[in-house]
Amino acid sequence: MSEQLPPLSTAGSVPPDPDHPAPLQRTGSQPGGPAGRRLSVPGGGLGRDVGLVVALAALCVVGVATAGDRFASVDNVLTILRLAAVYGVLAIGMTFVITGGGIDLSVGSVLGLASVWASTLATQTMAEDTHWLVMVSTALLVGTACGVVNGVLIAYGRVVAFIATLAMLVAARGLAEIIANRRTQVVNVRSFLDVFRGDVLGVPVLVWLFALVALAGWFLLNHTTFGRRTVAVGGNPEAARLAGIKVQRHTTYLYALSGLTAGIAAVMMLARTTAGSSTNGQLYELDAIAMVVVGGTLLAGGKGTIVGTVFGVLIFSTLTNVFVQNDLSTSVQAIAKGAIIVAAVLLQQRLAVRSRSS
Repeated sequence: MSEQLPPLSTAGSVPPDPDHPAPLQRTGSQPGGPAGRRLSVPGGGLGRDVGLVVALAALCVVGVATAGDRFASVDNVLTILRLAAVYGVLAIGMTFVITGGGIDLSVGSVLGLASVWASTLATQTMAEDTHWLVMVSTALLVGTACGVVNGVLIAYGRVVAFIATLAMLVAARGLAEIIANRRTQVVNVRSFLDVFRGDVLGVPVLVWLFALVALAGWFLLNHTTFGRRTVAVGGNPEAARLAGIKVQRHTTYLYALSGLTAGIAAVMMLARTTAGSSTNGQLYELDAIAMVVVGGTLLAGGKGTIVGTVFGVLIFSTLTNVFVQNDLSTSVQAIAKGAIIVAAVLLQQRLAVRSRSS
């Protein structure tokens, strides 16, 4: 589907990629109408995905070589996928925000706040008296509300995204501590645990949730007007505004979407740990950003890929598992992750320079 917009030029755009819509480009005269502008989804970028697959395969080879059957077992593969699920849902929301030219440092704290609010005694009592959906709805509403606050401050209050989301990071964590009184709240709603800790076709429900969120995110970014507008806003906000896109409103939507995914991740965290705590999601925002960047989404905005993000999530989760299987310290893990992030950013910069010179 193409959306006709007023003529507008966007010099220096990023090369085409299959996992994200192209920036606004001038097109020739359309049959039966004046020259106009349309948003399209080009092909290309296969090499990046192949590189991510090779990197993931190399990690698996290292895991098998160093840990043998302990790494290659079905139970361990499911463990990796469970670990990837929560991070992955956060990373999907982060992909939209970064593609739109922003950043969200608050998703980990929002996850913690949503998990605490959804596991309070009052909420659990209501869930037991009615339905476990009460807990799910509470987490989603809290996450979305925090995202809307971020979006309004950034889009309409003109607060820098880094500052606004950093303030939310601190405030959400503090509010979670107050609500929980710095205590861990155990989930006692059996119907909730039965649903989200169960399996479907031998695969954990949490993994299916991640797959559904990733599929929905892929469709939203690549095959809807919302996705095309996200790329346009991230690539050149002023050009997007002149093209008729309501940039402020769209920016608010992006942060609301990030908050919603944080709420979904909070539900998954409650199921995985059976507890709501103000420490849930601590520093998850940094891992989510790293996974998005390693997957190929540009930190500068204007280019995003859900497929790449999924591979980035799997790479980091597999890397963590390899370290755990070999009893390596978390300090070594942190160094390895840092090296991967730097390498990914340097590669992005090199590709950007090459695209400008071509």
